[in-house]
Amino acid sequence: MASRTTTTIVTFVYPFFLAGYSDELPAGDYGVIVNEDVLENLSFLAYRKTAVHIWIFGQKGAGKMEMRPIDPKDIETALSIDQERILKN
Repeated sequence: MASRTTTTIVTFVYPFFLAGYSDELPAGDYGVIVNEDVLENLSFLAYRKTAVHIWIFGQKGAGKMEMRPIDPKDIETALSIDQERILKN
């Protein structure tokens, strides 16, 4: 089965939380990795998301690096909250 992986960089201006995790993450840039598989037997090319992860880096890029599974809706919610905070200031 064919698959693809895409990486997007998202930027948070303010510290934030992601659903399912108790720790607050610092403002900064984060890589969001999306894995998708090709849907077979269709007359057109289509993909299905199979996994979404976010890269969490240690303080100032040093230390432990972690890749956490996330729900795409949770990252969209966190980004929306960050944008609302930007607009309020």
